[in-house]
Amino acid sequence: MRETYKRIGDYIRLVDERNKGLKVKNLLGLSISKEFIPSVANIIGTDMEKYKIIRTDQFACSVMQVRRDKKMPVALLQEREEAIISQAYPVFEIKDKSKLIPEYLMMWFTRSEFDREACFYAVGGVRGSLEWEDFENMKLPIPSIAKQHEIVAEYQAIEQRIQINQKLIEKLEETAQAIYREWFVEGIDNSTEKIKLNKLVQTQYGYTETASSEVIGPKFLRITDIAQNQIDWSNVPYCKISNNDFEKYRLKPGDIVVARTGATAGYGKRLHKHFPDCVFASFLVRLIPNDIKWNLYLGLIVDSQNYRDFILSNAEGSAQPQANATLLSSFEIDKPDESKILEFNIIVEPIFDLIEIYQLENQKLSELKELVLVKMATSKNYEL
Repeated sequence: MRETYKRIGDYIRLVDERNKGLKVKNLLGLSISKEFIPSVANIIGTDMEKYKIIRTDQFACSVMQVRRDKKMPVALLQEREEAIISQAYPVFEIKDKSKLIPEYLMMWFTRSEFDREACFYAVGGVRGSLEWEDFENMKLPIPSIAKQHEIVAEYQAIEQRIQINQKLIEKLEETAQAIYREWFVEGIDNSTEKIKLNKLVQTQYGYTETASSEVIGPKFLRITDIAQNQIDWSNVPYCKISNNDFEKYRLKPGDIVVARTGATAGYGKRLHKHFPDCVFASFLVRLIPNDIKWNLYLGLIVDSQNYRDFILSNAEGSAQPQANATLLSSFEIDKPDESKILEFNIIVEPIFDLIEIYQLENQKLSELKELVLVKMATSKNYEL
């Protein structure tokens, strides 16, 4: 089957257009997740004329540290006409779009198999850089243009549905937060009884073990998993753990997990009703509501900016803030009437039920995206 693959270098060419006259102002960086991002580089005193211009349908990549990162960062510019990027990034474009379309090639770069092959060819010790010639010698199947458009359209349709769901999730989360603020923040009488979180929750440090590279045991929730908008369970690794420890660290519906170290200290997630069997890592602290009826209210508190600001301002250390379980549960809140909490739950719980439905749908759609990427390498697509 590999004999039907074509060499990447036969279909692309390097582009080296410099920012003469400083005509282009928008500076972008390149992320390991294969996206262009606003650059955070310090450019004071930098000669911006040496930066490279990248235009629509052109690619930029990094061939440095591929083996260390286990990925080759590469991205396709499509959301703007032009930008500038570091001169360290090779910029390339497709020679003939009647033979290969940029979106199809970018899909190929997205495949985990592509990254594994790039790591295999990377040289130079642990960090391992990829020589440009080795990148050009990598291969991919190139079906007819009609088939390429069909595959890209299928992939993009799934992506668009995921984006629609994500916007709906964000709107629903905003609605839940707005209801919470209206009920428990705005217009609250200052005479309301104040209590600390530790009066309503128990705390527990996470399991001290490393994630397993094998698909074995429960999922192993880490700081990096909860520091996103939503938990992407497909990216959460597994954990080898005894039955006794599994029962001790197993997360349950209504539990709230909070990061206790680093820039994400105080960042938390409440687990709703449906999620895989999972335990949580040692850099997380679990807040266990004493009564399940409090979990929605407490989850929205922990998900607030006020809570995160409180944790970061009181955490020890500057470069790497450290928050212990005592601090994470010492945030002071208003203790509302229990009957009000029950009324609140009746209104807010269906919102989170719907959020979870969209999240589960996106997980299935993400799996479907992966299947489309797998299909790119199947022989039935080789209409050469």
